[in-house]
Amino acid sequence: MPSHRANAHGTACEYVLAEKYDVELDRASWRDGMRAGVPWEFKATAHRHADDTPGNFKIYREYHRRLVEEGGRYGFAVYRIRGTGTEVLKTTTRRASKLPTVRWHGGGEHRGTEQAKLAIEDVF
Repeated sequence: MPSHRANAHGTACEYVLAEKYDVELDRASWRDGMRAGVPWEFKATAHRHADDTPGNFKIYREYHRRLVEEGGRYGFAVYRIRGTGTEVLKTTTRRASKLPTVRWHGGGEHRGTEQAKLAIEDVF
């Protein structure tokens, strides 16, 4: 799927997460919104990709570090494509400091940092 389409699905999930968890969207570089002074970052992935591999959430090291320092939270959403729309299958939230241990690697250069991937089953 072209990245602009994946981005459209991710944005749709952000709106669902913001409404569900009462987060005001403000989109700084390292967070997507705030709730009662607490920063939130939203992550979304397709349940399965077009090649039938399972989805995963991408976390960026510097953004994650700042979220932990600020006592922030992640909101996670798993979706599937329905026609031209997005169906959110499940959501959850976690304190940034309570994510599973990850292995940082390259791939986040466009954001000036390293990235890690979290499997859906590691979050839910």
